[in-house]
Amino acid sequence: MTFMPKSQALETDSFVNLLPHIQLIATDMDGTLTQQGQFTPMLLQSLQDLAVAQISVVIVTGRSAGWVHGLAQYLPVAGAIAENGGLFYSKDQLTPLMLTELPDLASHRCQLAAIFQQLQQKFPQLQESTDNRFRLTDWTFDVQGLSQKDLQWLNHTCQAQGWGFTYSTVQCHIKPLMQDKAIGLQQVLQTYFPHLSPAQVLTVGDSPNDESLFDPAAFPYSVGVANVAHYADQLTHLPTYTTDEPEVAGFCQLVQRVIAKLR
Repeated sequence: MTFMPKSQALETDSFVNLLPHIQLIATDMDGTLTQQGQFTPMLLQSLQDLAVAQISVVIVTGRSAGWVHGLAQYLPVAGAIAENGGLFYSKDQLTPLMLTELPDLASHRCQLAAIFQQLQQKFPQLQESTDNRFRLTDWTFDVQGLSQKDLQWLNHTCQAQGWGFTYSTVQCHIKPLMQDKAIGLQQVLQTYFPHLSPAQVLTVGDSPNDESLFDPAAFPYSVGVANVAHYADQLTHLPTYTTDEPEVAGFCQLVQRVIAKLR
């Protein structure tokens, strides 16, 4: 596993000392709350334990608006941000808060389709993700089979055309240039949690599309589940701390530390 010199273990005194101040956990979903792409009973219990402890949870995912609308209602969380900062579904509201302004949705989708077709000229094997039809703000295609060099070319091409680009363990995203997880989370915190400071928020993730959540200028305390090490050489910002375990086991390890400190 790649060594991450700037990240600390959860057992360090600095992590233990910050726990009493944490009021909200903002976490990625795929590769962070899942095990081989699935939710587990251990995850549901951990989310319930945080709810009982009155620690709010906001999911911050690249998944589509269609998927996330349901997740926000069924899981014991305060809400969920979809499409890497595009919109937010609160537990208490069926109508989402748009975090990216889209004056003309139909025109926006056409523009996304056009840049995707341009990328396909270089990589004709690119396939639109199955959930792309349920999206509003971004456009996704499968990441499988793309090399790091390919991803760099896709990023540079999108940037040159005025679009943002990111990728996760499952998908590549073409998105509005300033749309990212940290910016979206900051908007949600200002609207729904104005009493919280960034120092009371713990961000959690596992891949490059979580990198803005690891930026200490935005959120001083972040955790990467162990599988984030696979991307260490691709990240400018590394998480402050890392778990010993990967994926949902790492998230549950984090929750156990948080809950134990409160008892």
